Amino acid sequence: MGTLARNKALAREFFARFSSGDIARAVDLLSDDATWWLPGKEGSKQTAGLYKKAEITELFLRMMSRLDGGLYMQVKGAVAEGDAVALEVESHGTLANGRIYNNEYHILIRISGDKIHEVREYNDTQHAQAVWFAP
Repeated sequence: MGTLARNKALAREFFARFSSGDIARAVDLLSDDATWWLPGKEGSKQTAGLYKKAEITELFLRMMSRLDGGLYMQVKGAVAEGDAVALEVESHGTLANGRIYNNEYHILIRISGDKIHEVREYNDTQHAQAVWFAP
């Protein structure tokens, strides 16, 4: 398997592990110095900004604790070039309060060696705000 195919497989494996609810095994695919960026200006949204590995792990665990049955992340497409993998992803989950979270994402992943080093996630921030944070 070539480098580009391996990189796409690694990115898909992250979301397969995440979807199964195994956050520990998913974040094990991140390098120790990995960063994860979520859209929005820092301070403008509850989750906006740049996270280190431990911080994004904590956010994922908080999310899972509010979901009834986890969050399924379907990778709909992937394109790789160099150390980057661009993914189109759709999520689906039900919060414990009954709200449905069904978002669409573009996720850019950079890989270093055999680990995910950097993630930039773009999604429908209005939908996320309405489902996760609105009264």
